[in-house]
Amino acid sequence: MKKLILLLFCCSFGFSQNSYWQQHVDYTMVIDVNVKDHTYNGEQKLVYTNNSSDVLTKVFYHLYFNAFKPGTDLEQNSRYSVDDSRTMSEKLMSLPKEDWGDVQVKSLKQGGVPVEFTVEETILGVLLAKPLRPGESTTLEMEFFVQTPAMIRRSGKNSEDNVAFSMSQWYPKLCQYDNEGWHANPYIGREFYGVWGDFDVTITIDKDYTVAGSGYLQNPELIGHGYAPLEEGVVHGDKISWRFIAPNVHDFSWAADPLFTHDFIDVENGPRMHFFYKSDSEFINLWEEFQENSANFLTFFSETIGNYPYDQYSVIMAGDGGMEYAMCTFIDGVGHPTLRSLYSVTSHEIAHTWFQFLMATNESKHSWMDEGFTSYIDDVALNVVLEEGKDLPNAGAYKDYFKWVATGLEEPMTTHADRFKYNDGYGMSAYDKGSIFLSQLQYIIGKEKFDKTLKKYFDDWSFKHPKPNDFIRSAEKVSGLELDWYLLDWAQSTMTIDYSVNSLYGVDNKTRVVLKRIGQMGMPVDLRVELISGETLDYNIPMTKMRGSKPAESSTILRSWSWAKPYYELWLDVDSKNISKITIDPKNEMADVNRKNNYLVL
Repeated sequence: MKKLILLLFCCSFGFSQNSYWQQHVDYTMVIDVNVKDHTYNGEQKLVYTNNSSDVLTKVFYHLYFNAFKPGTDLEQNSRYSVDDSRTMSEKLMSLPKEDWGDVQVKSLKQGGVPVEFTVEETILGVLLAKPLRPGESTTLEMEFFVQTPAMIRRSGKNSEDNVAFSMSQWYPKLCQYDNEGWHANPYIGREFYGVWGDFDVTITIDKDYTVAGSGYLQNPELIGHGYAPLEEGVVHGDKISWRFIAPNVHDFSWAADPLFTHDFIDVENGPRMHFFYKSDSEFINLWEEFQENSANFLTFFSETIGNYPYDQYSVIMAGDGGMEYAMCTFIDGVGHPTLRSLYSVTSHEIAHTWFQFLMATNESKHSWMDEGFTSYIDDVALNVVLEEGKDLPNAGAYKDYFKWVATGLEEPMTTHADRFKYNDGYGMSAYDKGSIFLSQLQYIIGKEKFDKTLKKYFDDWSFKHPKPNDFIRSAEKVSGLELDWYLLDWAQSTMTIDYSVNSLYGVDNKTRVVLKRIGQMGMPVDLRVELISGETLDYNIPMTKMRGSKPAESSTILRSWSWAKPYYELWLDVDSKNISKITIDPKNEMADVNRKNNYLVL
């Protein structure tokens, strides 16, 4: 009987060894902004639910803005870097103190009881007054003060477009705890990992400012400076309170400026898309023109991956470059002075809504599942929506990969985002090699199975925290193939792909073809034989450890090739005199590092 009770207890809370669980946190925050010195006082009430099987005696918060001052991990990492990323250090070292970032925790209580805490730059460590047991929730209440830093990285005051407030990672944010433990990583300017929950945020600011951000504005009449009728308690002298509610997200961001213009589009079978941009911007015409295709990008991703689940999405002129957040993105104007560049960054940032936001990977550990998947689907969206007609939409990723591999400096994709030695190496691994991961997967399992894999991945893992193997398992379930080898070889090593047409000669009106695997990484091989008559014959050679092949379509499936054997021989029922050319991977979907030996012309 005791064993049965214990089993029922474990199942009811999801604590069995093989079950999935994730933590939950609900934020209620109220801040009062001083627009003159870009500071604010805040109150935060946080309800944290422990869905793990562990007893938690401490918790950790991120204090991101503390990174933006001389001597921090971020500044030192930049100062001693081996490439051109030293510019961040130079900017931080030149800042006057009033432009530093600063987060001060004034008080912190658990259930009304003061708790002990320590601050180590961007991490706040808290010793709980009462341990948080499995299945229990606790309330943490904090008073804090923040000095907004100058715009150095994504967030801050007075951007290059002169947006007053670009507020991402602006609040004390609870660190993630999962089955790998705490992820209390110091911030050096790269990636994020957050806890799913509900946000209720009130921002009190001067009444001539327009605020845009995550969530649903509870007093929407404020947009466009329509001040009446207002809820009781909204107006505070010369200030107005903007209240947003964002359900089931893992972050909250906002931007504010007195010269924001607001437009919107109602997407068919989708959300209302809002656009906030400076009325005095030199790029105002571009920001008016790109709106329709921005909606088309969102529709494309909804149809290709999974339905966008919220009722609003905002594109905001703020920050630097482009950066994705909950239900919104920050995109600068200065960095995207042409319509094509604005399309490119907008497509990319909207795509992040799916890859890392809705499928909330730990992008610090698996940045390629975030940036790489996004880069791939972004290129496909641009190709479709803008009707660019490219046979391989992410061909640029292959070019970047080949160039970096040739340097001999490549590090595995499993390298933590903060640990890459070279900034270019991080970019190639996260963006380019991650993008190729998907296009090569399509090559391996076929387009139809690949398209279904994206949808299944969304169905399996939206609103969760998937890891690399979770994606591969979705692909295996759709394709019926064994694919663990692909994840291991491509993501966890720097092995390269290189196949060649080794020899070809005729015997008795038939042709003997010998192929060679030169690179260490094995792959299935598509082979095309072109005849003098103009006819083409297509073949597919699966890898033995795939335990199957992609659908034949118009190709003939040949016997499999074991990865351990460097040579493969096949006989064609074609006289060699009738062959004009034979090509490995005619569509260039495989990241073969030496494509010059992929074909033989007779």
